[in-house]
Amino acid sequence: MKRRITDDLDQLRGVLPDHIVGALQALDRNDDDLLEVILDLGRVPTARYVDGEVILDQHEVQPDMIDYVAKRVGAFDDDNRAGIERTLHRISAIRNRRGDIVGLTCRVGRAVYGTIDILQDIIEAGNNVLLLGPPGVGKTTLLREAARVLAESRRVVIVDTSNEIGGDGDVPHPAVGRARRMQVAKPLLQHEVMIEAVENHNPETIVIDEIGRELEAQAARTIAERGVQLIGTAHGNTLDNLLLNPTLSDLVGGIESVTLSDEEARRRGTQKTVLERRAPPTFNVLIEIQTRNRLVVLDDVAAAVDAHLRGRALPVEIRQRDEQGEITIESVQSEHVFGERNGIQRNGPRQTVSRDSRPPETDYERSEAFVPRVDGGHGLQTLHVFPYGVARNRLIQVAKQLRVPVQIVDDLEAAQALVTLKNYYRRRPRLIVDAERQGISIYVLRANTVTQMEDFLIDVFQMYGDKVDDPFVKAMQEAEDAIRRIRSGARSVDLAPQLSHIRRKQHEMARAAHLVSHSYGSEPNRRVRIFRDQPVRP
Repeated sequence: MKRRITDDLDQLRGVLPDHIVGALQALDRNDDDLLEVILDLGRVPTARYVDGEVILDQHEVQPDMIDYVAKRVGAFDDDNRAGIERTLHRISAIRNRRGDIVGLTCRVGRAVYGTIDILQDIIEAGNNVLLLGPPGVGKTTLLREAARVLAESRRVVIVDTSNEIGGDGDVPHPAVGRARRMQVAKPLLQHEVMIEAVENHNPETIVIDEIGRELEAQAARTIAERGVQLIGTAHGNTLDNLLLNPTLSDLVGGIESVTLSDEEARRRGTQKTVLERRAPPTFNVLIEIQTRNRLVVLDDVAAAVDAHLRGRALPVEIRQRDEQGEITIESVQSEHVFGERNGIQRNGPRQTVSRDSRPPETDYERSEAFVPRVDGGHGLQTLHVFPYGVARNRLIQVAKQLRVPVQIVDDLEAAQALVTLKNYYRRRPRLIVDAERQGISIYVLRANTVTQMEDFLIDVFQMYGDKVDDPFVKAMQEAEDAIRRIRSGARSVDLAPQLSHIRRKQHEMARAAHLVSHSYGSEPNRRVRIFRDQPVRP
């Protein structure tokens, strides 16, 4: 669909003083770039455009100018917002301590038809989608267009707290199409209207703008657990903002501190207290809106949160729209990770970048010295590893379990990577200095454990990507499906037989979902069974 913009600017001009309207017209600027008009008592009126602010008049705003506008718009609700009937414009008030209006933000509301094409495949697939971005980046515009498109084939209900999605007045703006709109009497009651929409009006999709309170986050989880598609927005820039926001972290599963036993901490190679995802996320897809034409798509929020807590960057999808309206989609490796969240140096191994100087001990970046690739169509390229202070037999065993080609070498000149421990690296022996000067990738493990070696090989061979033919990825997907079946009512689910390191990951997934799991059978047919409750032992 070709993009088409409806802004009803004439109706906004109709509530502004004549000299302000004249000043706007005299600017000879593109109306599509106008964001809002600011009227603050005792200050000069200004217009905010995409590229900056413009002073409209050298005379200060007087009380009669503010009263002029306030009388020509709708009533201001508890959230100090008003509108113009049958338009999408929003008039926000600033009040003094006595309740008098001393400032107005007259924001232009636009319906941009066709703008959802950059996300239409995700929206129509039935995913629970959270649009994340700072104010003014276009979250509500995308939300409104998503409601209109989905309403052509589904039962859509909009919970419109400030009448910003459907416009002011009792009749919704045509931009929402056939979607039904429920207004909210007070912002504090938004969560109750969300539940009421599900219980009373049989929706297939709920659309909600600006989830910002804990009760609203809880209501969103309730809706998602009832099988209703949920599309919402929240303020923030990245996934990290949500994880560190105690009010909204539940939208992406939340995080909690877990104390491990001494044995488990040694097995993982971590500190005793680590951070883990508390529950399945309410929204399974997260869209980070960077600009109006550039989006970052996290199509598996659970995997993204787990990777962040483990200090590992997952590939993300970048969607962009150029000036001609053409949409490009590319998958790139995310450069942003949480860091040393769980007491692991980015969850274990990392290569050094510096060849001549010592890199920081707290952070090791990826070197480009070795990139796994297909070798002659027969599999991954063999990685030649020089272990320094690392148990060779254990490393060989882990490589066999993961089915990755690793060859241990005794000559540093033949090595593509040197693997060592943190305490060895800190001493800066001559062999490590020589490896850096030769440009050999150096991986630093926190401990000489199987878990650290697994993370090292998974990282270097990029086994955490979307490789559907990878046995590890298939096993993780099977565990996710089993957890969903348990939550849908099944008492227990048996998984396919797997190797020990894969079974351990499946057990971790079950614990993160607050379920019970045990291993049964004998090698090589030993398998994991996931339960809703603790099984009764005979």
